[in-house]
Amino acid sequence: MSKQKFTLGIVGARGHTGTELIRLVAAHPGLELAFVSSRELDGQRVADHGDAYAGELRYESLDAAAVAGKGADVVILALPNGKSAPFVQALDEARPDTLIVDLSADYRFDPGWYYGLPEITRGDYAGQRRIANPGCYATAMQLAIWPMLEVLAGPPQCFGVSGYSGAGTTPSDKNNTELLRDNLMPYSLVDHLHEREVSARLGVPVEFMPHVAPHFRGITVTVNLWLTEAVAPDWVRARYVQRYAGEPLVRVVEQAPWVSRIAGRHHVEVGGFALAPGGKRLVVVATEDNLLKGAATQAMQNVNIALGFAELTSIPADKENSDG
Repeated sequence: MSKQKFTLGIVGARGHTGTELIRLVAAHPGLELAFVSSRELDGQRVADHGDAYAGELRYESLDAAAVAGKGADVVILALPNGKSAPFVQALDEARPDTLIVDLSADYRFDPGWYYGLPEITRGDYAGQRRIANPGCYATAMQLAIWPMLEVLAGPPQCFGVSGYSGAGTTPSDKNNTELLRDNLMPYSLVDHLHEREVSARLGVPVEFMPHVAPHFRGITVTVNLWLTEAVAPDWVRARYVQRYAGEPLVRVVEQAPWVSRIAGRHHVEVGGFALAPGGKRLVVVATEDNLLKGAATQAMQNVNIALGFAELTSIPADKENSDG
């Protein structure tokens, strides 16, 4: 395990994920928060926007050149899709050894970047300094589908529901609490970015239908899987248990997990395992906190792997659900 101290900067720190990243970095014994960039909060103390960080560091409005000039060992880009390229280019030119973790979708399809879903891709990491963090929905979908990949008879169908924090802080219908009250809002019902992401990563077509709900955080994905052969419930559950043995951030549960039990927690829950008569149709449910395992927690896993720390350094252990 690394004993070295590394500096880390966050670009796009105003958002919900940025807040969670600051909390994880502040708790990390091997990381020092070097800068946090936010146009909207420029000049304000980081400590005034949460209880995780107690220093005098202030938010700064930094362009790409200024970020590269900070000389941080690690830069996490928590920006909207389509905004990362100038920062990556500036760091490529000025500091190519900087570890970059990009939380947007900008580099998830780039073969030159490591795709950091550790439970599935950990063995593919070979010292890359450019890491693409998976999407929140894409994380839950892949972890639900992956153990059954070899026995799929057709495209998995995924019905997803997210809390409105997944829509970010920029005002839109999808984070308008008045429009969401007593509502379930479908959107991007075909060709969603995460549908393409999961299809590309798993090598099979995946169908995804996302919705946003009135709760703030947490996503649930119900996945319908048609199988090539009839299977038994015990075989299915044993397969998931075996695939995720030794993975503390994936918890296999008997019942279909509830999204209300995952908010503020760092792991994914996968369960339900309902088989239709005949044993060839399986329904699996996965839940996660979209801001944590769906974003900040996974970014910290990737940083820890790349820097040689224990993978769960600064990631709190979740207590067991009494109903799990």
